[in-house]
Amino acid sequence: MIDLAGFALAVLLIELTPGPNMGWLVTLTLAEGRRAGLGAIIGIALGLSANAALSVLAASIILAQGPALATGVSLLAAAMMAWLAWEAWRDAGESSPTATPRHADQRHALAGFAINLLNPKSALFFITVMPQFIPGGQPSFAQGLTMAAISVSIATGIHLALVFGAEQARGVLMAKARAQVVRRVLAIAMLAVAVWFVAKAFA
Repeated sequence: MIDLAGFALAVLLIELTPGPNMGWLVTLTLAEGRRAGLGAIIGIALGLSANAALSVLAASIILAQGPALATGVSLLAAAMMAWLAWEAWRDAGESSPTATPRHADQRHALAGFAINLLNPKSALFFITVMPQFIPGGQPSFAQGLTMAAISVSIATGIHLALVFGAEQARGVLMAKARAQVVRRVLAIAMLAVAVWFVAKAFA
């Protein structure tokens, strides 16, 4: 059985850590209104979906090469989670990212699609982390697509919450003391997942 709950929790931890998509959606909605934010969400969701589908295909090819490679992927997944945990801890206390994509003058949906389709961090996270929640560590294409759908749905739900509550979300994100506590709690949780992946690799 696929550990869908565990995978969803891992994705949720990553998505709740403030990043460029969050900052962009908040600032875009505050500057241009809900419609602009929703347009960007459509592009982001399509970009994440395409990125995840390509990652599923890559993972199925890589993991079919043998158990030794699967162990290596588990260790890479642990390193990925540890790195994300370090980023969250290092950035604790800083203002939430508010970077606007380079080509924000173009249509927001197209910008969101391109940025997320070409995001190597998303692809690496999916290729390495997804197999850890499937017995044997070798997901079928159908299983991978199921997990991709879960990942994109969680991300989109969080993005919608940001757009519809942009004013309130901005207050939370810009509260330095509160952001520090939240990021460090998430960092510790992600590090715990990394330790679990290492234990799984040598089990």
